[in-house]
Amino acid sequence: MAVKDVLLALTTYPDPTPVSAVEEAIAFASAVGAQISAIACAVEIRAPGSFLADMVMDIQAMAAAESRKSATNAESLLTAFRDTAEKQGVFQDRILARCLKPEVPELLVEYARLRDLTIVPLPEGDSVEHWCAEAIIFGSGRPTLIIPQPRKRADTFALDTVLIAWDFSRPASPAVADALPILKKAKRVTVITITNEKVIDTSRSGAELAKHLARHDVQVVLETVDAEGRAVGDVLRSCVASRNADLLVMGAYGHSRVRDFILGGATRSMIAQPPLPILLSH
Repeated sequence: MAVKDVLLALTTYPDPTPVSAVEEAIAFASAVGAQISAIACAVEIRAPGSFLADMVMDIQAMAAAESRKSATNAESLLTAFRDTAEKQGVFQDRILARCLKPEVPELLVEYARLRDLTIVPLPEGDSVEHWCAEAIIFGSGRPTLIIPQPRKRADTFALDTVLIAWDFSRPASPAVADALPILKKAKRVTVITITNEKVIDTSRSGAELAKHLARHDVQVVLETVDAEGRAVGDVLRSCVASRNADLLVMGAYGHSRVRDFILGGATRSMIAQPPLPILLSH
């Protein structure tokens, strides 16, 4: 199935998504031939009532000001998104939602379930965006593209070199299937299998994957990389850098319980500090 309906998840509070991330998401949609919508939530900040706190610093007024800040950011981002997406001919919809801050991840999950793919820009360090990204990855049932911010980027979203992290696992299989429309547009696709890290219970894994992708007109190069005692995340970072990759495709390991996300080591490492855009499926 082609990627035709893309959603961009925008953050409005405490800091808004950078406009550069909006532009990069739109460039991705253009590169894969998709239409793109954006969703931004005007977050309502509620302060607990306290007579003493209100006397000292007027907590309710401060909360109202923060809510107005979020609403202003939402309108500004959606306007910038619409203007840029219309110029690129990929605009589909702008969605302005309103909810409490703890409700944002589930709201995004609900919209993500109805899209081919959701894009989440991720700043460095722990943030509300990481919370939302994990919710979408594990809750939407659809692929998620995380884009690190800030990063140097070209005017177009390059698909010159795409890497697939392949270990014959249950999460890796849907990741490849979800990425197939994108792989068809890439100039080079390399399948990386990391050895001496865990047992891969088949000897036909890489060769059979190459045959399968060739039937979809995707020619790949198979490579094995010895972990040599390194963590998988570190090995993948090295592969990305040495091959000047534009996109990494990988399965997401872990599960969620309400808002408690238990991540696998490689997934946690790559989400915490993504070195490039990563397409994740669970």
